[in-house]
Amino acid sequence: MGKFSEGLLNEKIILANLDICPGQTILDAGCGNGYMAKNFSELVGKTGKIYALDPDNQSIENLKIEVEKTNIEAFVGDITKPTKLKAASIDLAYLSTVFHIFTKSQIEGFLTEIKRILKPNARLAIVNIKKEDTAFGPPVAMRSSPEELRQKVSLLPKMLIEVNDYFYMQLFENS
Repeated sequence: MGKFSEGLLNEKIILANLDICPGQTILDAGCGNGYMAKNFSELVGKTGKIYALDPDNQSIENLKIEVEKTNIEAFVGDITKPTKLKAASIDLAYLSTVFHIFTKSQIEGFLTEIKRILKPNARLAIVNIKKEDTAFGPPVAMRSSPEELRQKVSLLPKMLIEVNDYFYMQLFENS
């Protein structure tokens, strides 16, 4: 998915609203080519850790080569199922233009895993395509409005940020 959203999203707005600090541990779930994981890596510095997860073997193999000897660990996985990540180990989980493909049971699996891996008061950021007709992206019926997303995600909704004309980012907190 990284290939799809790269260049369409206003990364400056996203990064400014994530309040990433040195030393944090971040999960980029559905990382695609890893372009956001690389942005996160710079912000957390040498004391931080980035996990870049994607179900696509080829994307992860390519990313592993690119991020050798960095604080990014790329691995194949599905965030709707149990991952190898330790419980309560993640400060921020980031999911961009992925949530709309989840079925109801995958959303349940996703929430179970996210709640397991997030630290108390850690945050989840979901970037979605707005639920309106656009020249690209999934059918409107597959998309979630911010209100629908808040109903589907059983974490504490925090900030809603407009990322550009077609995308929004909803921040949640693990209570």
